[in-house]
Amino acid sequence: MKKLRGLNEVVSEEEIAAFLSESYPDSDHEIEFESFLREYLNLQAQVSAKEGGAGGGRGGKPSFLKSSITTLLHNLNQAEKSSYVAHINTYLREDPFLKKYLPIEPSGNQLFDLIRDGVLLCKLINVAVPGTIDERAINKKRVLNPWERNENHTLCLNSAKAIGCTVVNIGTQDLVEGRPHLVLGLISQIIKIQLLADLNLKKTPQLVELFDDSKDIDEVLSLSPEKMLLRWMNHHLKKAGYKKTVNNFSSDVKDGEAYAYLLKALAPEHSPETTLDTKDPNERAKLVLEQAEKLDCKRYLTPKDITEGSANLNLAFVAQIFQHRNGLTSDTKQVTLTQTATHDDVLLSREERAFRMWINSLGVESYVNNVFEDVRNGWVLLEVLDKVSHGSVNWKLASKPPIKLPFRKLENCNQVVKIGKQLKFSLVNLAGNDIVQGNKKLIVALLWQLMRFNILQLLNKLRFHSQGSEGKEISDADILNWANCKVKASGRTSRIESFKDKSLSNGMFFLDLLSTVQPRVVNWKVVTKGETDEDKKLNATYIISVARKIGCSVFLLPEDIIEVNQKMILTLTASIMYWSLQKQPQSQSELTEQSEPSSMTSDAASEVASEDGASTTAPSESEEVNSLSDSISNLTTDDATSNAPSAENGNGVAGS
Repeated sequence: MKKLRGLNEVVSEEEIAAFLSESYPDSDHEIEFESFLREYLNLQAQVSAKEGGAGGGRGGKPSFLKSSITTLLHNLNQAEKSSYVAHINTYLREDPFLKKYLPIEPSGNQLFDLIRDGVLLCKLINVAVPGTIDERAINKKRVLNPWERNENHTLCLNSAKAIGCTVVNIGTQDLVEGRPHLVLGLISQIIKIQLLADLNLKKTPQLVELFDDSKDIDEVLSLSPEKMLLRWMNHHLKKAGYKKTVNNFSSDVKDGEAYAYLLKALAPEHSPETTLDTKDPNERAKLVLEQAEKLDCKRYLTPKDITEGSANLNLAFVAQIFQHRNGLTSDTKQVTLTQTATHDDVLLSREERAFRMWINSLGVESYVNNVFEDVRNGWVLLEVLDKVSHGSVNWKLASKPPIKLPFRKLENCNQVVKIGKQLKFSLVNLAGNDIVQGNKKLIVALLWQLMRFNILQLLNKLRFHSQGSEGKEISDADILNWANCKVKASGRTSRIESFKDKSLSNGMFFLDLLSTVQPRVVNWKVVTKGETDEDKKLNATYIISVARKIGCSVFLLPEDIIEVNQKMILTLTASIMYWSLQKQPQSQSELTEQSEPSSMTSDAASEVASEDGASTTAPSESEEVNSLSDSISNLTTDDATSNAPSAENGNGVAGS
């Protein structure tokens, strides 16, 4: 911070240290690049306020990074940039559209120029998590107009959210302009997700070997991929006789000794004793990389990157070793524990994924790796509540992790339940202790109501803006009737009776709705009739990508459309409605135009509405609608909570 121009002229090193100590009392704490940028901007804003504009932008507002600073930070990441370029060249070299542009030259700005049309990033997301983006939705002409380019970047950012990237501080304009630090930050997250994809019990059940029999399986499932990778590494290091514990991928591996022991344990045939006997860290790092290449590990880093402790590149290196030789037994009896999933488990797992992505997209400070485990101390839920109902949390009564005393966790969870009741959620059977104990169905019911409250709140804010205090609050029935009216007004014949209408499974209604709110977005030449299971899957996949392409941040899966999970269907429809009302403000007559709903429509809508009786209070005026758009359409979940007891009989939290 002290070396950055714009700060060093107006603030002393002691003042910088004092400011940073508020967020990071431990000076040895390692932070990600995005966190560094955030702290810089916060510090610059404080300096601006203090100096009346000095060191900041005009009017006392903090300026963004000056070009000289951007160059400095760009140079610091040159090694990572070269590594990411090598990764892109390897995985996308044979892509039919991109191969004429590849390989990219690591030096210079070719990477940042190439991502300006959005195609490369969309393709990279599909490499990381295959099938995330339907390629039929990507605009792939040789020359794209600004509108088509913006659609690609919108599709990219919403899809990045859906696979777990944090994109709160990145916008489409940043990608169009090819801002190096933001582009590299996003590419880094996408590649990390790809490299760590197998580090969970579902993909690699043999990982149970790393834990004691007494270990709570939920606790194992909640480990982040990075922590799982560290545990795996230390497991083999201990076997190989290495005396230290590796706690990070930077300072703890700089001397290369841990790598030498790891490769000795996993690939003794490629690991001569001379590697361990070598005293020079640079020489040892060189030998380690040569041995790793014999295992077909791709070269993500140089000996210098090891000795300098580049955290991202070292993590990529260890992940590569894991992928090529994990050294775990394949006949562990415990493996069966992770392979006996019931249909309910599959539905809960799908819901867990949707809620996890939604929470992480809200921009809360905590990052959720496993919803059912990470919400048990109550803190994450309080952060979410503060986002969707600002000012509702009494932070003086809350305890921030790590929380050692069990009653502190219970206090947090009790406050969550109390706020939920204030928001008029249906919480008949839910107590704070149910959250602490990790009752999955009750947690899902609570989160569903939070997500639904969030989208209805935002829809109501738009309605209040267009109609003033006269506008009535939007209900689930209004969303259903809005969708039917929009499609009918376009001259199309599709119509649904409820959010569980079986005709939704072929996807035609949503394609009609999407083409109505944005006429040019659906390419009808690639749409199927939706008669076979395969055709339904193709349409469902296309619907999700098209919705993201126009700006809806949805987290549902194709199966949720095919199986007509009514809660997912509701939130997808609401997301499209929010986008339509936000981008194209409607007249009062159109907003209020409701054909008298049939009894079936009313019943079906109220069935979902009974999930909570929340009064959807509009956010405070200080919250800009635009700033909320990131936290919106992140509104999806599926119908798994229908397994919870029904709210209608007075015994459930949020039954369907």
